[in-house]
Amino acid sequence: KDFLEWEEVYPGCFYGTLKSELERIWKAGHAVVFDVDVVGGVNIKKIFGDQALSVFIKAPSVEVLRQRLIGRGTDSMEKIEQRVAKAEYEMTFADKFDVVIVNDNLDTALVEAEKAVRDFLK
Repeated sequence: KDFLEWEEVYPGCFYGTLKSELERIWKAGHAVVFDVDVVGGVNIKKIFGDQALSVFIKAPSVEVLRQRLIGRGTDSMEKIEQRVAKAEYEMTFADKFDVVIVNDNLDTALVEAEKAVRDFLK
């Protein structure tokens, strides 16, 4: 009950959001920005409804994502394929989000994300 939401994102890898952190940030008078997986995003939206803005950021395609991950040179091919498979699954959730931003160009995606948040906070 200490967590607002949690999920086993990869086998044995759990991520979650502590309610106490949410309350601490709100008490300081700040808005909260979550960086969560799609299941966490959907669950947070269910809890807060119109009081929350859910934004789904995706690569232009699975192949572009694969090439970006390969280009980073930080993960094994096995890990890359695991991440790509997860991304394919996560893309099926896009229609459950308020805003979908395609990260085809980082500068453009950033402007779109900032505008969505700014508009929501008004």
